[in-house]
Amino acid sequence: MHGLDIARVRLFFSLSYNGHKYPCALVDWFACVPNENTGMWVVEPDIQEDGTKFTSIIHLDTVVRAAHLPVFGPDFISRTLTLSDTLDEFTSFYVNKYADHHSFEIAF
Repeated sequence: MHGLDIARVRLFFSLSYNGHKYPCALVDWFACVPNENTGMWVVEPDIQEDGTKFTSIIHLDTVVRAAHLPVFGPDFISRTLTLSDTLDEFTSFYVNKYADHHSFEIAF
């Protein structure tokens, strides 16, 4: 993916240091695996040996965009599932390189 990493934003915030304001995000990192059937990458939460997620703070200038599609399993999906719950409900996602022309050019 041309050196890009995938993360889930948990929190947007800013901090000031020496008179400069820094817009930041608290993120959980994802591990990527190519899927030969779709040509897209499949990502799932990157977990440390102790079972916790890899989490860090990044500058907002390093964020490209959001694009994901859940990897569906054999079970039915609840009708009450909302968009804001999908990142908690599913365990893996496709990185959608077909979202738009710019996503394809940047990431692939």
